Amino acid sequence: MKSICFFNNKGGVGKTTLTGNIAAYFSIEKKKRVLIIDCDPQCNITQFVLGDTKTIDLYWPASGEKEETKSKTILDLVGPILSGDAEINTKIRPIRSSTNRFNVDLLPGHPRFSTFEDELSSAWAELPTGKAGGFRRTNWLYSYLETIKNDYDFVFIDVSPSLGALNRSVLLSSDNFIAPLGADAFSVLGIRNISRWMRGWIEYYEVGLEQSDRLNPNGLNDYDITKELNIKNGFLGYTLQQYIAKAKAGIKRPTKAYERIIQDIPNEISVYLQSFAGDSHLQPHLGDVPNLYSLIPLAQSVNAPIVALSSGDGLVGSQYSQARTYKEIIGQLAEAISVRI
Repeated sequence: MKSICFFNNKGGVGKTTLTGNIAAYFSIEKKKRVLIIDCDPQCNITQFVLGDTKTIDLYWPASGEKEETKSKTILDLVGPILSGDAEINTKIRPIRSSTNRFNVDLLPGHPRFSTFEDELSSAWAELPTGKAGGFRRTNWLYSYLETIKNDYDFVFIDVSPSLGALNRSVLLSSDNFIAPLGADAFSVLGIRNISRWMRGWIEYYEVGLEQSDRLNPNGLNDYDITKELNIKNGFLGYTLQQYIAKAKAGIKRPTKAYERIIQDIPNEISVYLQSFAGDSHLQPHLGDVPNLYSLIPLAQSVNAPIVALSSGDGLVGSQYSQARTYKEIIGQLAEAISVRI
């Protein structure tokens, strides 16, 4: 099983759309067992997969019904930790793939999941003491992934753009990450932020492990705690969201405002993220993602991945060719990801 996170310190780069469609492609086209975990308190991927009605029922039951619903969320998974324990609720089960058109299992997010940030910050501060409690709470996701490692081929994790304790705990428990980029300065600056941030907490975590081994030899062995951070060599590459272009002599070219940024991206990746790539000889540019125009709202309205849209969903005119092109691009991205892992 491989766990993959699409992550950038800049929002609006198509992260959630990519996560949902790549996950759906692996499941529908490549026949893989896929789980999506929503670790973003905004719950965008949950709404994308389930749709408005099911999402509202999940968080806002009808009048007279109990607040607790049959379907559990990421918040239920970490409930014991929020109540003062150091372990997760291993009985939580995802919503099954048969209930959605993405054909993926889903562990829904929850708007109150942001409250978990404070608990993780406190746990992080305990790591230099070498005691197991801080490590156990920090490794909440790693512990969960260990319980399901025989159930899935791929786990895709959706996160916010934050450089906080929550995303830190997600990345240190993940095998790989992909950086979706836009052709804008802040998107590229996010690469630099990610690099500095990751280097800092990786070193801190490893020092904590050394301290634990010195003060309490083998004290972590009885728990699901990662001692080898796969994410250190887990950078798979980046995608580039289609830039704004103007046609000249029938050929679309980037406007001058974007030209320099596009040219600088390979060097920025080489300087700041390539050291996180396990196989550095592979081209880090996974591919470009086109502007989807009206396809995104259509996919959202029918709660389906773009790669599975059909005429029955309301595709008209040029949308057919757009959907076909996008499916081909997602397929190429999926193959590139497969090669790298």
